[in-house]
Amino acid sequence: MTTRVLITDDSALARKQLARSLPEFVNAEITFAENGKVAIEQLQSSSFDVMFLDLTMPEMDGYETLEVMRSNSINVPVFVVSGDIQPKAQDRVISLGAKAFVKKPVSQEKLVELLEPFKSSEPSAPHKPTELSEDMKVGRREIYMEVVNLAMGQAADSLARYFDVFVHMPLPQVNVLEVSELTMTIKHLANNDSMNGICQGFSGEGLAGEALMLISDSSMKDLLDILDYPDDGSVNNNLEVLVDVGNVLISAFLRGVGEQAGLVFAQSYPVIIGQHQSVEKLAETMRSKWKRTVTIEVSYAIDGTNIKCDLLLLLVDESLPLLDAKLAYLMDDEE
Repeated sequence: MTTRVLITDDSALARKQLARSLPEFVNAEITFAENGKVAIEQLQSSSFDVMFLDLTMPEMDGYETLEVMRSNSINVPVFVVSGDIQPKAQDRVISLGAKAFVKKPVSQEKLVELLEPFKSSEPSAPHKPTELSEDMKVGRREIYMEVVNLAMGQAADSLARYFDVFVHMPLPQVNVLEVSELTMTIKHLANNDSMNGICQGFSGEGLAGEALMLISDSSMKDLLDILDYPDDGSVNNNLEVLVDVGNVLISAFLRGVGEQAGLVFAQSYPVIIGQHQSVEKLAETMRSKWKRTVTIEVSYAIDGTNIKCDLLLLLVDESLPLLDAKLAYLMDDEE
């Protein structure tokens, strides 16, 4: 007897890892969907015994998928597998009908536990390894995207616990940029508002780069409103907020990347690169330091507020072969 499994994730790497980790006893017949919209179409046209669902996806994310399933009475057991591990995210998916929340990357032991009810009492045919179609092959950019996705989930969790809020996580962007393009990216993130920026260098086993966090003046005002900092003039509240949020986001994000790459990053002391400055002035500061870099762009928004924090991870070109080597265990052999 086979178990019909629907794996929904925008990451080909995540789909591949999960498919290959399914226990033999379920004798899985696997269907893939790259987002919630495709998953709903699959659910409406075919029957499934169990569904694995990511949260952060284009077109239709995991929350929206669960809502559509509930409103259309699609009753398939759903296990959410996500890097977005903040407590309110876990509570929300359970309230929407998911059977369980599982942190990425899911372990073999956890899959055995989740799928035990689907174990057949009948002798199963000899297990054949899951074969991957061509569109499941993954390269450097897909690997970086999934590694970043897990790291940003850890950073969002730290930010959520720090503020006791729900943090929205859009899809990250990974690009190789010239300095002029980096400047344009910073200007786009600023949206013409005056900005505050903090920069923190990091290094580990030959890898080096800088993390840049940007917060607009309007977001700083909202941050001050929800934080209980003393208002007696004893501290510079704007500076305290900038440093504290930078430490929370940058440290958690680098820890998430380091755990996946087997690295421990050393971090320099955070440096304020500007407060209440025009984006042009901030961008000019970066122009003198960078020529060409791999830029990882992550944006966080706090639910119920106008607060938005943008995190840019800038890696020098020389670091890429070293990072590739550290992540080679995730890479497909390429011809």
